Amino acid sequence: MDRRLFLIASVATAGQPLAALAAGGEKKESDGGNYVPIQTLMGTTLRGNGRRGVLSVDCGLEIPDAALRTRAAQSAPRLRAAYLQTVQAYAAGLGPTALPNADYIASALQRQTDAILGRPGARLLLGGIVAN
Repeated sequence: MDRRLFLIASVATAGQPLAALAAGGEKKESDGGNYVPIQTLMGTTLRGNGRRGVLSVDCGLEIPDAALRTRAAQSAPRLRAAYLQTVQAYAAGLGPTALPNADYIASALQRQTDAILGRPGARLLLGGIVAN
């Protein structure tokens, strides 16, 4: 195997557990039943020295209603697109020395969730917000 190809393959699979690799590289869905994971959301910020930084937001949805959970799974691309747009717009307006406001991000993403799913019932859960 070509060394460059091996390095690319090893970097691409470094974060995946072996069980996921054995299942064809697909991510295993959460066993939590009510929890719907969302991929990490990222937006570009400006640092104080003029360089670019990254705002990273980890989140997921808790949905007890099975019908609404199915709708959320079907609407996952729309949800992710709306979330990304919200996070990227917020990150672009974030000042170089300002800290991210978790309450504002959570409420903005919750509004997007309710609008896309058509009714309340899905609760947005924030896992972490990191500004680099």
